[in-house]
Amino acid sequence: MHLDALPDCARTGDGTMDLNAVRDVSRAVSAAHLFIYLVPETAEEAAELGVTDHEATYLAFRSAAMGAVPWQVTLAAFYNFSPRAAQAMAGVWDAAPPERWQAARFLAAGRAMRRVDVHLIDDHLAEARSLIDPVVAGADYAGKVLAAANASVALPPDPLVALWQQITVAREWRGDAHLVVLADNGLGPCDCLVLHTAIGRLPTALARTTRRWDDEEWSTATARLVARGWLDSHGVVTDAGNAARERIEVETDRHCAALWAPIGNAGARRFASLIAPIDNAFTTASAVTT
Repeated sequence: MHLDALPDCARTGDGTMDLNAVRDVSRAVSAAHLFIYLVPETAEEAAELGVTDHEATYLAFRSAAMGAVPWQVTLAAFYNFSPRAAQAMAGVWDAAPPERWQAARFLAAGRAMRRVDVHLIDDHLAEARSLIDPVVAGADYAGKVLAAANASVALPPDPLVALWQQITVAREWRGDAHLVVLADNGLGPCDCLVLHTAIGRLPTALARTTRRWDDEEWSTATARLVARGWLDSHGVVTDAGNAARERIEVETDRHCAALWAPIGNAGARRFASLIAPIDNAFTTASAVTT
């Protein structure tokens, strides 16, 4: 089911947001944020803190904005990880306190963006900040744990990294909203991951390795989706499953309409275009090295 086949506007306190604009800026934000989990600089900065395990590094860097929380809090905030996966972060705050992890994350982001030559001229950087800053400042953070935590982090002096951190707030805000929609649709942590892999958005092997759901848990979640008619007996996504997943995305877009309302449709689309060079630079660098 395409987004255009559904009502494409959402009323907010500041007017009507086009859900296509919301979807477009959300994709741009996600793309501009994503590199931090893939670049070698992240592992290098973690190693400087004494942690070399990839899973522990991911969990610590993404959790750092929340402070020295136990793994159970990270599990709740991240949603689709199994308890055994979240426990990989045990000891990371002994290696270094959260504020050092956050500083190291900023270092990794800055180093990576400059390595691939992310190029935003000063005027475009300033314009991007003029759009994202009121979004972050005006957001409702009720129930948005990761977004609120990231919004509370002091912005670094590096202008490019500061923009990336504001992008991170918006990315986590949508993620927090998405979890509410998943729960409301009866999709538990393992169920949503099984569906995500079935529609091809994440390789199954990667999901199983990083989220650590065991065979029984994965099979049980698959059976629940089969019973709902969202997967067939072979675990292949059905038309009903695709429609349900798109409906969940649209419901998430509706939540996010309020986030982007301070800058409206034109501002959201302009912001998406302004931050596109971040993802473009990493995409180009990856193509050159492969």
